[in-house]
Order: sequence, then C-alpha cells, then structure tokens
Amino acid sequence: MAKTKTVLEVLQGTTVYFKKRDVENPRLNAEHLLAHVLGRKRIELYLEFERVLTESELAPLREMVKRRGEGEPLQHLLGTVEFCGHLFLCDKRAMVPRPETEELVEFLKSEIRNPKSEILDVGTGSGVIALSLAAKFPAAEILAVDISDDALTLALENATRLSLAGRVRFLKSNLLENVEGTFDLVVANLPYVSTQTRDTLSREVLHDPAVAVFAGARGDELVRELIAHARSRLRPGGMLALEVGIGQSEPLLSALAEKNYRDISSKHDYSGVTRFLFARYG
Repeated sequence: MAKTKTVLEVLQGTTVYFKKRDVENPRLNAEHLLAHVLGRKRIELYLEFERVLTESELAPLREMVKRRGEGEPLQHLLGTVEFCGHLFLCDKRAMVPRPETEELVEFLKSEIRNPKSEILDVGTGSGVIALSLAAKFPAAEILAVDISDDALTLALENATRLSLAGRVRFLKSNLLENVEGTFDLVVANLPYVSTQTRDTLSREVLHDPAVAVFAGARGDELVRELIAHARSRLRPGGMLALEVGIGQSEPLLSALAEKNYRDISSKHDYSGVTRFLFARYG
C-alpha cells in the first residue's frame, strides 16, 4: 500500500486481496478492519472515501489484513462481536458466537412466560446466551456453566462490561456435574462437530478452541449426554432447548422421545437447517 492511498483505494485493494485468499464477504471485512483502525463507524467510511491515509494508519491495518487473509476470524481482530443488540468481547478463549445462536435466543425470549424463570445455560462460552437473556429478563435467576476456565473468565468480563455481573452466576462444570437445583429452562449450544470432519472445516472455525467445537467421533455425544441427564434438572414442565449440528436433528429427536420427554419439536434456522430442538419433561 502506497502512502498516498485514499480510503476508497485501500478498501478496493484490501477487497481484492481478501478475494484471492478466499475470505468470505471480502468488502465487508475490509470495511470493518479499516473502520476499526480509524476509530470510525463502518458507515462513516462512505463520507471519507477521498481522505488520504497516513503511514501510521496504514501500518496497523496491513498487519490486521495479513492476519485476516491467513484465516484469523474478523471478530478476534476486532476484539468484539455484536449479538442480540449487545457488544460482547470476543477472542480465542471461547467460540465466536454464530448468528444461528442469536435466532435461538430470540425464540426463547418469546417463549419464556415467567419473568422470574430460573435458567441454566450449559456450555456458556463467552456468555452470550445467558447474558442476552439476563438483559431481557431482569428478574430471572440465571446460572451459566462451562468446562473451560478461559471461557468463564471471558464470560465474566462480558457480564461486567454489560453491567450484568450481579445477575448471572458462573460455575465451572462438565455439563451438569457441579449443578444443583432445578430450572424452568435448560439451554445449551454445546460442541457438536465430529472430530473426523476436522479437515473439512474453515480456517476461521479452527481458530476457535477445540474444546468449544469438537464433541467426539460422531459429533452429538455431548448433546446426547445432556439429554440423558437434564431431566433431573428440569422442573415439571420445564423446557430443554438445544442448538445442534447439520444432520443431527432426527436422531436427537428420537433420543428425546426415548428418554420420555414430551412436547418435542424442532425449528429451522434462516438457512433452512433443522438447528434447534425443544422438549419438556415431567
């Protein structure tokens, strides 16, 4: 990049660079990174297309563009991700939250009838599900658990950042191992990727912690384990809500039926994939 390049020229050049390196949404990525470096909103770049960038602005951009071209997730480079209208810290300590999980949270917001519900978020990661529900339901009691110390530290940082630290309890637990009591809702977006598909995954996904991505050879092992044990943690009529992987819904719906759950249903995500499973117990 020459020192005399304008905002528009840098955006165009970066977009071409990203296309060559198979970065999804190359122009959008270029805009996000340049806006981040300049301390601007992305939309404000459109008012500054003719502005000439200095070397002190271009140097950090070059480094970020290089890392993004090598597959480092955009959210890790920006340090934040927007989720359900809130800005969360995002880094390599937990999985980058996906838009599908936002769909799950929005559905649950419409489904929770009791504002004082007791809610358990299993495999909370960066805390996006628990904290989004805490923001929506100030009277709810919410417990968020994860097996990863790193993830729990990040989730607590997000809780503090959103002024929700007093509203959500965080606990280290392998699934329900250290959980006591019963809940109106148990929600989980657990690792659901098969270890055998590692070679087919995108570079971005491989930057997520392995503990947050891979379940086992089949991919649905952790979800099945939760289905088996969540019954003892659900109040009568309480709901289990799950996000699952592509092609996993049918066998897992059968697993729910085998464990005597009732009101079993599923929902598609925006891509038409059967992504969310719901069931009640007792």
